[in-house]
Amino acid sequence: MTSKPNILLIYTGGTIGMIKDYETNALKAFNFEKLLDRIPELVQLNCNIDTFSFDEPIDSSNMNPEYYVTIAEVIEDNYKKFDGFVVLTGSDTMSYTSSTISFMLENLNKPVIFTGSQLPIGHLRTDAKENLITSIEIASAYKNNEPVIKEVCLYFEYKLYRANRTTKINAEQFEAFASLNYPPLAESGVHLDFNDDLLLKPKNKVEDLIVRKSLNNNVIVLKLFPGITEKAVQSILTIPDLKGVVLETYGSGNAPTYKWFIRLLEEAIKSGINIVNVTQCVGGSIILGHYETSVDLKRIGVIDGKDITTESAIAKLMYLLGEQIEQKEFKELFETPLRGELDF
Repeated sequence: MTSKPNILLIYTGGTIGMIKDYETNALKAFNFEKLLDRIPELVQLNCNIDTFSFDEPIDSSNMNPEYYVTIAEVIEDNYKKFDGFVVLTGSDTMSYTSSTISFMLENLNKPVIFTGSQLPIGHLRTDAKENLITSIEIASAYKNNEPVIKEVCLYFEYKLYRANRTTKINAEQFEAFASLNYPPLAESGVHLDFNDDLLLKPKNKVEDLIVRKSLNNNVIVLKLFPGITEKAVQSILTIPDLKGVVLETYGSGNAPTYKWFIRLLEEAIKSGINIVNVTQCVGGSIILGHYETSVDLKRIGVIDGKDITTESAIAKLMYLLGEQIEQKEFKELFETPLRGELDF
């Protein structure tokens, strides 16, 4: 492109937007309209930066589907005016938030980069500056007159990941996120190196952005453990209005073979509840039927989550349930990669 890219910085809340009042030692929200005063290095980037901040910045622990819709609508309202978007949120729920946004934005042909920090922007040793500067640089990257990135990503500590492949793995180290089932899309060192072969390449380049705002959060995560009781499983599967369950099983998708356990799952599925099998392991994939302990799950119609993360499984459930898809088609769609969230 001949002119500088226009980048919109969206601040929802989180550690990255905090500065320290050195008189009181308290953290307070940073005014992103004065971003250049705090990070003058931004003027060296080859782009124009505008900002949008939530009226009341939220802690990431309070993130919910209503805020997902707000973020998506900010992108929707500004989609034609800007060439890329950088979304700043709290890191604790960033994988959930960014995964959901990836499903909400259909026909996305521009970069949406999520980032944050482990230390506030005003801290002496903060990681906020590097994360923010490089995220903006990535959102501004063009090749052959097209943006290099055309998907929702997460950038943290020198690595760019596909957002719906990430998990937060550390609360104290700067390297807070991992994507164990899919390699980084880019790495930042002396140069910013993109792994072009790994990037999503949208098929519908000319179609307009569609924002899917109907999310159904009547979902739950059921994590198995040795000794889990029939009463516990039954109480979860009979929650009123429950529509989807992410079942965290052992290893490659294994679960107890107790008759009561299989019966409760089968009854739930027959009642219209979609149950997705994902592994408790940080990395690896579900292989339904590989061991005897997962044969019954396959037989009764449990959805094969393959190598999807729990965060992405929750996001995909809320998205597909919001689209009110029939159960037979639901299983097929869930087991199909829609935004690069799992291997086919």
